[in-house]
Amino acid sequence: MIKTAKKNTLARDAFNRLISNKGALVGLIIIAILFFVAIFGPILTPYDFLSQDLEMRNQPASWAHPFGTDDLGRDILSRVIYGARTAVILSISITVLSTIVGVIVGAIAGFTGGKVDAFITWFIDVIMSIPSLLLVIVINISFKPPLIIWMDQKYLETLNEVYRQTIWVDFVLVFGSLAFLKWPKAARLIRGQILSIRNRNYIVAARASGVSAFRIITKYIIPNAMGPVIVLFSATMGEAMVLESAFSFLGVGVRPPMPSWGNMISDGLRVWHIYPHVLLAPAAVLAIVTMAYSFLGDGLNDALNPRQWK
Repeated sequence: MIKTAKKNTLARDAFNRLISNKGALVGLIIIAILFFVAIFGPILTPYDFLSQDLEMRNQPASWAHPFGTDDLGRDILSRVIYGARTAVILSISITVLSTIVGVIVGAIAGFTGGKVDAFITWFIDVIMSIPSLLLVIVINISFKPPLIIWMDQKYLETLNEVYRQTIWVDFVLVFGSLAFLKWPKAARLIRGQILSIRNRNYIVAARASGVSAFRIITKYIIPNAMGPVIVLFSATMGEAMVLESAFSFLGVGVRPPMPSWGNMISDGLRVWHIYPHVLLAPAAVLAIVTMAYSFLGDGLNDALNPRQWK
């Protein structure tokens, strides 16, 4: 009996090209390890990220503490692992939210054209011209105090401990501000893709057949423009991690005691000349993960862009 060969598809071809790219494969493995650590790491680590031992302050790497301890005697490895969970949650939430908003807005602009396209393009240019740090500071200063006051009032009314967890205010503000910074890039990209697609023969035929604009956008245009968006999705996750760390480093992101690579780097900078291990661990992990996303993004671009194929 003759076995039939597996049918080649664009997805299978793209996947084969991706895994044949050594840099992209290494990046994919590192990111898979990051997600595994973020999900299961806190269960496996023997220390809590808040556990302090003042007699073990600023200890170098050892069998008991592979990355050493900080100035409060906390295990740095445990805090890096919990920081990975913070980074993954924030990067996924920010990237998904910004990509969804960007794809919807960009699709409307590119398909509609005219004044709607001109207004959306102008609005995108305005947002992208605002300095990111200034925008995040303004959002935090404007919304954080009233949100905390509201949570305190709700706690006094209900005595529900959930309203005492003001750390969620930091998460929501970081989600919102970074997503607001990132969606214009996705919108501009999808708009450009749609402008190059909307006048092709199959789109013209769908219009002539009476297919609704909503169905044309969702069934024909967006799926054919998703290749560059997938590449952007990977790049945005790396950028979101770096931005979150940068804002936490400057004190406008996730604040202690919740561990974040950014606030760990900020703490390490104060003592790096005496205890370099406090800074080295979170900085090295952030650099490795950022490079992994860069390698994966380049590999996805090569795999999904037919112009790169030989």
